[in-house]
Amino acid sequence: MAPRKNSTDDLLAPVTLAVGQEDLLLDRAVQQVVAAARAADADTDVRDLGPEQLQPGTLAELTSPSLFAERKVLVVRNAQDLSADTIKEIKAYLDAPFEEITLVLLHAGGVKGKGLLDAARKAGAREVACPKTTKPAERLTFVRQEFRSLGRSATPEACQALVDAIGSDLRELASAASQLTADVEGTIDEAIVGRYYTGRAEASSFNVADRAVEGRAAEALEALRWSLSTGVPAVLITSALAQGVRAIGKLSSARGGRPADLARELGMPPWKIDRVRQQMRGWTPDGVSLALRAVAEADAGVKGGGDDPEYALEKAVVAVARAARLRR
Repeated sequence: MAPRKNSTDDLLAPVTLAVGQEDLLLDRAVQQVVAAARAADADTDVRDLGPEQLQPGTLAELTSPSLFAERKVLVVRNAQDLSADTIKEIKAYLDAPFEEITLVLLHAGGVKGKGLLDAARKAGAREVACPKTTKPAERLTFVRQEFRSLGRSATPEACQALVDAIGSDLRELASAASQLTADVEGTIDEAIVGRYYTGRAEASSFNVADRAVEGRAAEALEALRWSLSTGVPAVLITSALAQGVRAIGKLSSARGGRPADLARELGMPPWKIDRVRQQMRGWTPDGVSLALRAVAEADAGVKGGGDDPEYALEKAVVAVARAARLRR
């Protein structure tokens, strides 16, 4: 294959290189190529192979000319783990790929197997980035794009609530966005996400904390009882309360500035800076101190220092909500 730059839109390029460790994105890269091939030829033969299946000589067999000139898609997973002999065969194939065959190489990136990675790039392979999402802001961007690709509108608060509820698994985030899109008409907002996913342990504990630091005692208590009834560990709730109060204390004592600057200074993601700014209205330094003491007492209570962990949590939630309203 003569060196050339393939458009990312050319799904039937002779070689597609999907690089990264995010399983959902890798799978989607494969699915898009397969769908395009089958749109061109419904009888496309798809072979999905791992390093243990792609032994020396296998590639030559799979790419040998067919009497029927059928279209093929050859998917090679974990290409960084291929044997040296198989990598050598693939490199040779890259120099003269067959017109009716699309080769999809899934590579984790990094040093291992870098020779194959470099060879595919040099040959002009179409490349798809599939990086592991490690930052909350990246997951938030993914959710926004997911709703957009589904042709639906979701508020920023709804997207954030979904990330808070589901966590870091992109596959679960995509599934949740798809479910909401299928079940709900109109704009998807925070309340809708809450109705669907408030039973999650992480979401429930932070839901309690958010309501408490906003001074909404009745709603915080309702969220607390729901969390406990669904089996959320008490220690998760005290941890979420502590994080919520500490975030307000840190931001209230920080110098003013843009969210990105404050995020670096305080070790918070920018989206959280905006949320905490809204929550800290009404808080005073004395209120933060009172709330932290109340949470510390509750934490001791739920870890064996008291007779009634649920009462200890209720007492802490009320104390935090009252501390949030000292200035009001």
